[in-house]
Formats: sequence, structure tokens, C-alpha cells
Amino acid sequence: MNPKSVHELRTKIFADGADRDAILALNKKDYIKGFTTNPTLMRKAGITDYEKFARSILEEIPDKPFSFEVFADDFESMSKQADIIARWGDNVYVKIPITNTQGESAKDLIRRLAGRGYKLNITAMTTVNQAESIMSCFDGSPSSYISIFAGRVADTGRDPVAMMARAVEVLKPHKNLELIWASPRELLNIYHADQVGCHIITVTPEILKKLDLIGKDLNRYSLETVQMFYEDGQKSGFHLG
Repeated sequence: MNPKSVHELRTKIFADGADRDAILALNKKDYIKGFTTNPTLMRKAGITDYEKFARSILEEIPDKPFSFEVFADDFESMSKQADIIARWGDNVYVKIPITNTQGESAKDLIRRLAGRGYKLNITAMTTVNQAESIMSCFDGSPSSYISIFAGRVADTGRDPVAMMARAVEVLKPHKNLELIWASPRELLNIYHADQVGCHIITVTPEILKKLDLIGKDLNRYSLETVQMFYEDGQKSGFHLG
């Protein structure tokens, strides 16, 4: 049975990155429903002026959700940065890590920011218990995201599919919240997310390039692999005997 096409998926695909050209190119794809970034991706992209980059990209993309993360470590500074980021646009979600670098819970800050009416994206979670611990913070708040890093969970040798299915159930009573399958490691994770009813998956441009492979004839794919090995062997000039 062939997999669904990208347009048949229930799970929304958000592009994850900080390369301006790649973001603008992906924005033209009708299956890209939003965007996320973080300080690590922005550093890798060579961005030195956070607000200038953010405002510039939001001028081009004013109508799709876009998540920008605070980068302070103490909660008072996070709060001030959240105030700034939230003013950048109605489509902006403020990313707040579940703890600071000392492992102290951001729960009180999340509650305050949600109370101000900010759209939030609570990030860097790796367990359902972390998600459950902040559910009460969003009573009566606007749309927000709960981001569980399923890819990092998989990196530890644990299968995240059952965990994400449980997270979907935990969020069901909270109609203002959507679950993000974050940090996927392969294209198949998009189908895992869709299978369990996860609302959103954030995907890097590298993985998105593989979307053209969906439903590809496997015998053809096998032949192309053989051809690649042969051609690379010829180009390398290898000789035996």
C-alpha cells in the first residue's frame, strides 16, 4: 500500500530553520503551514541581529504561524524578551523552554505569559509528564503549542510513537493547544505523527527535500541505487587485480 500524499496528511507540516532564502522558498509550498526557529538554528545561519531578522521575515510571511524563542536564562529576562517578541505580529508564537539551564520549571512564567494573552510554544520537552505539568497554565489562554522533542527521544533508543500518542490524549481536553512532534530524524516520522493524530510536525529543509520520494516505486529505487554505486565506482577509478 502506498503512503498518503503530503496533501492527505492530517498533521500540519511546519518548516524548521533560520535560512532566509530557504524559508521564503518553502513558504511558496502549499503544504507548509507554519515555521519555527531557535537560537541554535539562527547561530548556524549566521544571524547576528535577532529582531532585524525576525521582523524582516515576518514582513514576507505575515499570515502563517511563526515561532521565535527567548534566549535568556532567568525568568524575569525571559519575560521581558517574551514581551518584545509577542509584539512582532499576530502570527507570532513565543517559544519558552520548559525549564531554565538549572532545571528550574518555567511553569510560573508560562502561566503569566498565557495570562497576558500571548501565543506560546513551550519547547524542549522530552516527556509527557512535562507536558502534563503545565496544562493548567493555559486555561482560557489563546492558541499555544506543546512541543515534545520526539526525535531526541528516539536518539536515546526509545520509540517515541507510543509516547506521542499518549500526549495527543493528554491534550484532547485542551482545545486551545496543539501538539508538536519536534526534531524528527527521518521522513517516516511525518507519517508516525499523522498516525497518532499529532497536530503539527516541525521538519528541517533537509528532510523536506525527501518529500519527492513519497510513493516512489521501490524496484526503480533499487535500480537507481545500483546505478549510483556503479557510477561512483567508475568515477573513483578503482581497480582490482
